[in-house]
Amino acid sequence: MDIGFEQAGFHVAVAVEIDPACCDTLRTNKPDLPIINQSIVELTGQEILDAAGLRVGEPALVVGGPPCQSFSLAGLRMGLDDDRGKLLFEYVRIVRETLPKAFVLENVKGLANWDHGRALQLLLEELAYPIEYNGCEYNYTVSPPRVLNAVDYGVPQNRERLIIVGNRLGKQFLYPAPHTFEPKKTVWDAIGSLPKPEKPSATALRVAETIKERREKHGY
Repeated sequence: MDIGFEQAGFHVAVAVEIDPACCDTLRTNKPDLPIINQSIVELTGQEILDAAGLRVGEPALVVGGPPCQSFSLAGLRMGLDDDRGKLLFEYVRIVRETLPKAFVLENVKGLANWDHGRALQLLLEELAYPIEYNGCEYNYTVSPPRVLNAVDYGVPQNRERLIIVGNRLGKQFLYPAPHTFEPKKTVWDAIGSLPKPEKPSATALRVAETIKERREKHGY
């Protein structure tokens, strides 16, 4: 998502990621980007703003994809009964504490129908709830969520994701139309020119050892 927003003209000011291996990848590709390797549960909005060099109300966007395993059709679908599922509301907290002009939230489409839509409804209510800050009230206009497929926008992968967009500028957001004017890209378009793979890294081997336990515990 960071790469996409940069290509659209935004500057990523700070990233938050709990997985050390993912942070290593971010540092390798974005050496100048401030990275907070910590659980979002342990962070305040002010700490994130400080790392970005911003004040409350200054960010243009808060962009995030809270863990999706709890709602994925490939897992046990524990939803809000899973601690990872509850991180949706940590995202909301950060939005409310930092007051960006707009936000974009991404998750699996299974979020929309978990428990007959209860999780999504609670999320939308929290995002739209008025915010009091320094004697002023702020309200986010939340556009109706949409399921978009990345393959319709030039990505060589069928990847359906629920997108939720909101802003406090009183603007009505319109989701982009699919790129019907160009042929869909294939996996070969994306990776056909890559060299042959090397032996698995230490990180890959470490992660592989956790797969069996993760599938038994979470189904994903």
